[in-house]
Amino acid sequence: TAYEIKECDWSSDVCSSDLNEVGLIVKQARELGITVPMFGGDGWEAPELIQIAGGDALKNTYYSTHFSPIQDTPEAQRFVAAYKARFNGKVPDAMAALGYDSAKILADAITRAGSPDPAKIKAALAATDLVAASGRTRMDAQRNPPKAAVILTVEDGKFEFLQTIAP
Repeated sequence: TAYEIKECDWSSDVCSSDLNEVGLIVKQARELGITVPMFGGDGWEAPELIQIAGGDALKNTYYSTHFSPIQDTPEAQRFVAAYKARFNGKVPDAMAALGYDSAKILADAITRAGSPDPAKIKAALAATDLVAASGRTRMDAQRNPPKAAVILTVEDGKFEFLQTIAP
């Protein structure tokens, strides 16, 4: 809780939880005079966070995620435009981009496999190296996809893209 945070002499706090808890913790922390930077993960990603905590409380907070519609890459901007056109102007979030990228990665692997044979598709997936909405996806030797982290903050009550950090 924010009361526990206040008792510590920290220079920052990592608050990893869902947006409802995070929103209340950040709001309470700021009400208690705690001004240290707060960091979190993709559980923070929803407009409701700003409604719960309040835009002012979210100053000096940062979170990492997979995608931001504000990213200035051609792939991200093409995806955002297509998504908005399909869904009546709604802005896509990271889950929408990851779903799109997953389908694109699978379709690409099936095409490269040249066959519906599961073993060939599995081999093609292991050799994936594709740039899509959320950035580059490739597989390492253990078949893990090292991905860049997108860092966001809240400014003037709106999510703002800060930077992308590649692994």
